[in-house]
Amino acid sequence: MIISRTPFRISFFGGGTDYPVWFREHGGSVLGTTINKYCYITCRYLPPFFPYKSRIVYQKVETVSSNAQIEHRAVRGTLRYLDISEGVELHHDGDLPGRSGLGSSSSFTVGLLHALSALKQTMPTKQQLARTAMHVEQEVLRENVGCQDQVLTAYGGFLRINFLPKPADGDFQVVPLIVSRERLQEFQSHLLLYYTGISRIVGMRLRGVNPHTIINAGITAHMAGLALKDLEGIAGDSGGSITKMSKGAQRETLSRYDNFEASIGDGCSK
Repeated sequence: MIISRTPFRISFFGGGTDYPVWFREHGGSVLGTTINKYCYITCRYLPPFFPYKSRIVYQKVETVSSNAQIEHRAVRGTLRYLDISEGVELHHDGDLPGRSGLGSSSSFTVGLLHALSALKQTMPTKQQLARTAMHVEQEVLRENVGCQDQVLTAYGGFLRINFLPKPADGDFQVVPLIVSRERLQEFQSHLLLYYTGISRIVGMRLRGVNPHTIINAGITAHMAGLALKDLEGIAGDSGGSITKMSKGAQRETLSRYDNFEASIGDGCSK
């Protein structure tokens, strides 16, 4: 039996610039971190002695006679992409509810790819996991999602991710932010994370959105690049201090980043 553990993530700045329609032309940059809450995937090949071929356990329990009958789109699509036709038993557990805005869908995809790859006796690198998760979500499942979640959950840690424009289309650079224990404690002391009980599926909400809308949102989000260096200085050891920032400076920094979803329209969080 294979068990994978994949972290959830928090994105601070740059959301919107991680969409291919934006960074292929302009490049993009995201600042985010993973947290100590995880998605767990366990899987094994199912012996052929049961009255079904595969068993998939998440919010519901599926028992199917063919993998093509699996209702869970990510599981069905990933099995097809990895060319796994054998019967499998797969269980999903999470420390937090899904659809809560913490990259749970990509955490699931990355963890599923990792576990199923191990089941096939292959061990992908972090870069391979991130790239494959992007392909599965965007090309196989046809979800209208960006690229930051796959990279953050595949690599883990406090990261700046640079998405490169053409001719390096689709390439990315991962820059870990080295933070001292004291500065990390200071940074964390200024963060609060609440569960609102509101759930949403970003990929579903963005289906049919005009690409120009994403580009416009990307223009706004690109302004966050001006704040990335400030935040890196705050989080790092370059002498910046959260407590030294005035409330006006904090508001100005945050106002540079207009939430991507809020610019899409009705039905999205604002």
